[in-house]
Amino acid sequence: MENYIVSARKYRPATFESVVGQHALTITLKNAIATGKLAHAYLFCGPRGVGKTTCARIFAKTINCQTPTAEGEACNQCESCLAFNEQRSYNIHELDAASNNSVEDIRSLIEQVRIPPQIGKYKVYIIDEVHMLSQAAFNAFLKTLEEPPHHAIFILATTEKHKILPTILSRCQIYDFNRIGIKDTIDHLQYVAKLEHINAEPEALTVIAQKADGGMRDALSIFDQVVSFTGGNITYKSVIENLNVLDYEYYFKLTDLLLENKVPESMLLFNDVLKKGFDGSHFITGLSSHFRDLLVSKDPSTLQLLEVGAGIRDRYKEQAQKCDQKFLYRAMKLCNDCDLNYRASKNKRLLVELTLIQCAQLTLPDADDASGGRGPKKILKPLFTQQAASTDATQSQPQAKTAAAQTAATAAPQLQGTSTAGSMNANRPSPLPQTREEKKIPVFKAGSLGISLRRPLHEQQAAEKQEAKAASTAVQNDATYEDYIFNEKDLDYYWREFAAALPKEEKANSARMMNMHPHLLNDTTFEVTVDNDMVEKYMVQLIPSVQNHLRERLHNRKITMTVRVSAPTENIRAYSHVERFQMMSKKNPNLLKLKEALGLELS
Repeated sequence: MENYIVSARKYRPATFESVVGQHALTITLKNAIATGKLAHAYLFCGPRGVGKTTCARIFAKTINCQTPTAEGEACNQCESCLAFNEQRSYNIHELDAASNNSVEDIRSLIEQVRIPPQIGKYKVYIIDEVHMLSQAAFNAFLKTLEEPPHHAIFILATTEKHKILPTILSRCQIYDFNRIGIKDTIDHLQYVAKLEHINAEPEALTVIAQKADGGMRDALSIFDQVVSFTGGNITYKSVIENLNVLDYEYYFKLTDLLLENKVPESMLLFNDVLKKGFDGSHFITGLSSHFRDLLVSKDPSTLQLLEVGAGIRDRYKEQAQKCDQKFLYRAMKLCNDCDLNYRASKNKRLLVELTLIQCAQLTLPDADDASGGRGPKKILKPLFTQQAASTDATQSQPQAKTAAAQTAATAAPQLQGTSTAGSMNANRPSPLPQTREEKKIPVFKAGSLGISLRRPLHEQQAAEKQEAKAASTAVQNDATYEDYIFNEKDLDYYWREFAAALPKEEKANSARMMNMHPHLLNDTTFEVTVDNDMVEKYMVQLIPSVQNHLRERLHNRKITMTVRVSAPTENIRAYSHVERFQMMSKKNPNLLKLKEALGLELS
């Protein structure tokens, strides 16, 4: 049986031109070789599997090539190139710093560096994973790295540049290798599949490239794994099954369900995902990535950020047009919060289901930003849509409209004085149920209009009659006004709202009010506790403004505020032994008799 060689080794680049995804670095190295401007030390750093060691080997082979090409590549035909390809070259040495990290190993290396090459111009030392060297080994290597022999070139490779000493970094030319893009990875996988006579769907190769996360070696390893699983016919279904990747169809279907506020169907779909063995964290991470892809698909300028196959790109563009941009922002925020809290949650499934419910609620016409969590308790929106009989609602509709018309006139004069405070937060919906349709009737105070000589007498008389009629109607319907019931949480929220709306010159008082917590004494009266008389005097002056604000926001005309100064705390000092005995003996005189009987003395 022929010896099998994995694709990552079989198709390892042998020239700079065949290196994938590192065009800028290969051009720089080729130009340095062509001009003869070679440094004595190089540092190749970057993620795993992006070509650091490969480029180091190509560089070492090229600078020792006896007949390089016009493009600055190795000929692969001279004795030096053949010796390198057959792994018998004495001019190129590879060391693993993980297993040669002691001072003795570095000293042995320094002794070898002194020996000049027998064939070729340079002796190249490639030290892989150089960050694994010990502190003492780095220090022993400093002098040789700074002033090596003219025939020695060091190439250091590492995935963790931050672990290398600054004194080492300053002695090297540093080349940062980037992650290989999705498109470059797919093109190289198609090239390998063609040489191996393997059928591969573009969507399947896209999944492999995404799973590799920018590493070509990882991509080729996954490719070999999938080939063994499929027998040479790589399809999208087989790839997601073998790599345990959730099908994107679930995310497309779930997004459609969320846009239609179909919570039961969304929870059932999530249940199917769990039955297939996927973790909730994997699911919510994929969902947030799906929302991100939809967001970049909405704008043609950001469409280039969508790293998917050409076949699926149109589906993203189509679904992106159905999604409101604000919905995508909030859904991404909810999914990100769920991902952050997933590890600490004790009921992980419930956490994901709550996130799906919140995402579905965002699509309702009156959906507010429920993710902030700072507002008071609001009426819950219907999660499970049902068909209810509307006969009773139709019959009660005229009565509700009549009650609304009657209560509107009463609400106007009571809330007239608080229009300024109400306008500060007019954009925020009330947390209390709106059971009637209010139509505000303007009611003017006596003498507020005044008498103008320019106005005809009959216009003034008509205005006075209208004012008197409106005031009379307000008095008659005052008994029909219904005050809403509120709780301490709602009261505390609008208390803070009032404090936040104070002007800048009242910044200190605003901060003081933020630290206060109003306490309900009964259904309509609440109490605020202050520290001293000076603060009490200030808060008493604010009582009318605070009451007007809370009455308007909480829809209750009977709200009353009281201020109380907290009782000063009495300083309790420590008692001596004598004082303590005297206090105890007053409570129990038998202690004195015991003291005399035993002849005790207090120290």
